[in-house]
Amino acid sequence: MSKLLLPAVALGIALPLFATATPAAAQSCEDLWYQRNEIYKAQGYCFRTQRGISAFGNAGCQYDNLEDVPLSATQHRVIAGIQRAERTRGCPR
Repeated sequence: MSKLLLPAVALGIALPLFATATPAAAQSCEDLWYQRNEIYKAQGYCFRTQRGISAFGNAGCQYDNLEDVPLSATQHRVIAGIQRAERTRGCPR
């Protein structure tokens, strides 16, 4: 996913159908992982894994628990769609 989408997702104005905006077959597990975690980063999540820290860093993070990250209804829908795509592809957790 383009890093240009980050501000739109952070503001909760991403299209509700975002998960279907790009053909699912065109998205790799890596792309899906990045898209999902980009939303969490934009909302202030503090990553714990080396993968997450390497990709996003923790500068400015505010929330240690995913459950505490303030997400809009649209962001919840987008994340749920991404997670469905990850499960469908058998992506590692």
